[in-house]
Amino acid sequence: MMDQAMDQMMAVFDLGGPVVMVLLAVSVMTATVVLYKLWQFSATHVGRHEALRAAVAAWDSGDRAGAREALGRSRSYLKQLVEAAFEGRDRERLQAMAEERFVRLERGFRYLDSVAQLAPLLGLFGTVLGMIDAFQSLQAAGSQVDPSILAGGIWVALLTTAVGLVVAMPTALVLAWFEGRMERERAIADTLILTAVAPAGMQGQSALDTDMVPAHG
Repeated sequence: MMDQAMDQMMAVFDLGGPVVMVLLAVSVMTATVVLYKLWQFSATHVGRHEALRAAVAAWDSGDRAGAREALGRSRSYLKQLVEAAFEGRDRERLQAMAEERFVRLERGFRYLDSVAQLAPLLGLFGTVLGMIDAFQSLQAAGSQVDPSILAGGIWVALLTTAVGLVVAMPTALVLAWFEGRMERERAIADTLILTAVAPAGMQGQSALDTDMVPAHG
């Protein structure tokens, strides 16, 4: 099995050159990063905040016991954030706590963005090198020019561009999906923070207390 794998790798190297090998290595690293991010999103329950929503809704309506009970059922990475909001932390500190969690979830995004941008350029670089080699072979043939020499060299050269695009396009799509998820997470966190810090019941009570203050004239 090892010999067959080595033979296949050498065949790829002979066909596409070192650029294709580099792109294949980059694709393996990219797949590893994507799988890790999917596992991380699943482990931290990204997008699954039903218990938190119920806790904040109960808190907003004045049901403190129900809010605590619903919060205890949550497994979201934002649980400690909402708990701190219930304890009276100020909004700026809560937003900083949320951003710290978002930064951890967004690790690896820059790498994926770099792959999406540089893989086509790396493939184009391989194509340029392949075209140079093809024209050198054509020049070496002299007067006995065989069109198949040029055609074969060109399609082998274009192979690197195709591989670069194959690596870049799925990476760009996956990155866009990850970034879209994180945008929704930020919106959800902002809503949870705002509602927990300034619940409607408390606002109503504050207004009632204001009305009960005797006027001085």
